[in-house]
Amino acid sequence: MSLVRIERDGGVARLLLDSPANRNALSARLRTELYAGLRDALAGADVRSIVVGHTGTVFCSGADLKEARSQPPAADTPTVPQILVELWRSPKPVIAALAGSARAGGLGLVAACDVVIASRAVSFACTEVRLGVVPAVISAVMLPRMSPAAVHRLYLSGLPVSAQWAQQAGLVDVIAEHEHLDDEVRRFTDAFNLAAPGALAATKRLTRSAAAIARLEAELAELERMSARYFASDEGREGLAAFADKRNPSWVLGPAPTG
Repeated sequence: MSLVRIERDGGVARLLLDSPANRNALSARLRTELYAGLRDALAGADVRSIVVGHTGTVFCSGADLKEARSQPPAADTPTVPQILVELWRSPKPVIAALAGSARAGGLGLVAACDVVIASRAVSFACTEVRLGVVPAVISAVMLPRMSPAAVHRLYLSGLPVSAQWAQQAGLVDVIAEHEHLDDEVRRFTDAFNLAAPGALAATKRLTRSAAAIARLEAELAELERMSARYFASDEGREGLAAFADKRNPSWVLGPAPTG
């Protein structure tokens, strides 16, 4: 059974994260299928825009922590940085459509898209520090989109924020009532269908040029190494063990905050 549902209709390729049992965590299999789906959509002459959506109540919870603790990925498994680069440099507009919340690495998927449309009830949080790791990789795409002060607060506190807060900070472009989310997505895909695909691609290169993409890839390589160091650190191992054991990590003073 596929973990990424792919639908094509009317010039739109929809890539739906479909692993609700683990909150659409970025497992090796899901990354592989998402990366392949993106590449296929980019190669499709009939595709004018791409929508990254989801099934279930969570858009994406970030890294698959159980998998990260138990087994290293195969060498040929697409990495999160590879997926972020594909989203960032896509010549076709990419929309993130969130009917559910995003956490940790899931915010990287969101930030790498061109247009972010979220249901009003959606929340966002970067909870890495509670696990003894750092939100390194996603910084490469979140910092260009959001205000530095907002990212600073989001990273350090680990607390959830509302869609309205995320919109003010620059992460979310459009907030819709839950029942109108599809209508808002369609409003943009219809607009992209009216645009000349070559002009769209050239317009996107005004802000995401080949040089900018090369800088992004270099930055992601360094941030990926930083992330790996913290996952392998004493705090990282303790945080992952505590997550697996459903207990507080050893550094927690008093009850863990909610969210």
